Amino acid sequence: MPSPQTLAALRAFVAERDWDQFHSPENLAKSISIEAGELLECFQWSPKFDQEQVEAELADVVTYCIHLANKIGVDLDEIVMKKLESTKAKYPVELAKGRMTKYTKLSEAPE
Repeated sequence: MPSPQTLAALRAFVAERDWDQFHSPENLAKSISIEAGELLECFQWSPKFDQEQVEAELADVVTYCIHLANKIGVDLDEIVMKKLESTKAKYPVELAKGRMTKYTKLSEAPE
């Protein structure tokens, strides 16, 4: 998903600072969660949000996701498409369209 330029820039940034030594899968997963919490904080008390702040926090989440994918050797496009296929199977259009019902309850009549 990231462009080759973005991926190269992120790798260079980490290499220049010798931070790869800290980028274990565990630490990167923790960082994703921490940054996701900071993103959520942008919406904590109101649906109104600061666009610049949301973009910065979203960039942090995505950056750590890219680092984790790189560290464990997975292609983000590939795993997203694979997950999309399994999610399509869980949420068939004829049962899920316009509903926010969990897939385990989709066979039930709409509320």
